[in-house]
Amino acid sequence: MTSATPAAAQIPADQLASLANAETQRLAARMAQDVFAGAFRQAATVDAAPDVGVLGEVAAHCFDWCQAGANDQARALRLALLISGLDQWGLAYTQAFGLEAIHSLTALIGGLRTRLNARDDTLFQQYFEQINAVEADAIDFKVDLRRGIHLALWHAMAAAESAEQVESLVQSLGSMMVALNQQMPDLGWRLLADALANIQIALLAPNAPASPLAQDGTQQLFASLRHALPQDRYQSILAHAGQAVVAWQQAARKHDNA
Repeated sequence: MTSATPAAAQIPADQLASLANAETQRLAARMAQDVFAGAFRQAATVDAAPDVGVLGEVAAHCFDWCQAGANDQARALRLALLISGLDQWGLAYTQAFGLEAIHSLTALIGGLRTRLNARDDTLFQQYFEQINAVEADAIDFKVDLRRGIHLALWHAMAAAESAEQVESLVQSLGSMMVALNQQMPDLGWRLLADALANIQIALLAPNAPASPLAQDGTQQLFASLRHALPQDRYQSILAHAGQAVVAWQQAARKHDNA
C-alpha cells in the first residue's frame, strides 16, 4: 500500500445521509443520467427549439420524485442532487464534444427551478452548494454519477472511428479526471479508482468493444493520468481499481462454475 492509502481510508461521515440514504443518492445519479440522455438525444436530433411538451413531462416526473421526500429538507436535497447531476453531465459533454450549449437541458433545469417557491429555492441552493463544497456529503451520489459520466465518455471513445477522435476524447476525459482529483483532494481518488476499475471491467466483459482503438485509447488514458497525477496518488488509485477488478473476476468465475 502507498502512503496515500491509509489517509484516504479515513472517510468522514456523509452529513446528508439522514435526508437521502445511499440508495436514494444512487437513484438520483441514475435518474440524472437517464434524463440527460433524453435531453441530449433531443438536442442532437432536433434543429428547432426544444420540445416544450416533452421537457414538461420529464420535468413533472422529476419533480414528482423530488416531492416524494419525507420533508421539505429531503425534497430540496433530492432536487439539488438531480440538478447537480444534470449540470455535471452537461458540462462534461459540452467539454468533450465542443458544444456551446445543450438548450434542451438548460430548458429542463429551468423548468425544475421555476416550480419552487422562495423558501424551497433557498433550501435547494443551500444543499446544492453543500454538495459541491463538502467532499464527503452525498458521496454515494458522486461515485455513481462520475462512474456514469466517465464510462459514457469512454464508450464514446471506444466507438470512435479515427485515432484523432480517440485522442480528443481521451484528452477530454483525462482532463476531467485530473480536475476532479483537484476539486476533491481527499476523496477524489475513490471516484477515479471506481471509474478506472469499471473501464477495465468493460474491456474484460464478454461484450467488450472489439475495436483496437478502444485498447489504444484506454492505454493513452492511463498513461495521461500517470503523468498528470502525483505518483503516490496514481499508484493508490491503481491499486484500489485493481482490487475491484480482481473481485469482479472472482465473482464472474464463481457464477460460471455455479
